[in-house]
Amino acid sequence: MDILNGATAPATDLIKDGTEATFMVDVIEASQETPVIVDFWAPWCGPCKTLGPMLEDVVTAAKGAVKMVKINVDEAQMIASQMRIQSIPTVYAFFKGQPVDGFQGALPGSEIKAFVDRVIEASGGESPGGQLDDAVVAAEEMLSDGAAADAAQTFAAILGEDPNHAAAYGGLVRAHIATGDLEHAEAILNGAPAEISNSAEVEAAHAQLQLAKQAADAGPVADLTAAVDADPENLQARFDLAQALHANGEVEEAVAQLLELFRRDREWDDGAAKTQLFTIFDALKPNDPIVLNGRRKLSSMIFA
Repeated sequence: MDILNGATAPATDLIKDGTEATFMVDVIEASQETPVIVDFWAPWCGPCKTLGPMLEDVVTAAKGAVKMVKINVDEAQMIASQMRIQSIPTVYAFFKGQPVDGFQGALPGSEIKAFVDRVIEASGGESPGGQLDDAVVAAEEMLSDGAAADAAQTFAAILGEDPNHAAAYGGLVRAHIATGDLEHAEAILNGAPAEISNSAEVEAAHAQLQLAKQAADAGPVADLTAAVDADPENLQARFDLAQALHANGEVEEAVAQLLELFRRDREWDDGAAKTQLFTIFDALKPNDPIVLNGRRKLSSMIFA
């Protein structure tokens, strides 16, 4: 099938060099309509010279679904201080005047693409796609309606036309998870083409598989709740409770327990709370309120 082509907005409209004087207009006001990614960099920063152009390429390819502003921290120290920039490169995504996502340090191209896609989807937009996406939507509806076997067949048919269609590949894995065939789901994941193995859709399927495996070993919610109530500092019980809550479909409550664990001891068990939070976030849709609220709360604790 032919890929649908969209008009590309002029690069000068999508990517700007910002200053403290223009930050309000270029970022805060502009993000009321379209998400704005802000790249905090400096001329002396080696990793910045790699990350910046990669970000620009992905933003340009998004054809207006997201914009980018580059801020030289040496010339915008007040903004850098207000944003608590402790190292560069640091990237924040703004929507409706508020930071909604971000990362520090250089990332590989696939993760940059996944980040930008996540920002676009969290704002209610759509990343550029082809006509096969319509078939993916239909398969997702089948999956939502409980017709996992039919969804798997449709996802497989899409992959027959485009073996590197990340959404279809992730969907096929999730369809097998829904049928309870975790072994087959894992085998499909292990065979993911290198080109899409780090895509947001495949990473989401991987996260869902991890959570499905955890659910099989989850303890009783009532017993774990009693253990945490009896000793709030029993962090292992709190972590186990979060897993049990998630297995029971109480995702928001699971996130709350993990955030509380992180608040009490962010380094516990090699940062297990943060890792588990990211697994849950990756398994959900980027614009899910649980993800948006959870990421904001976690970021406020990290940068406090």
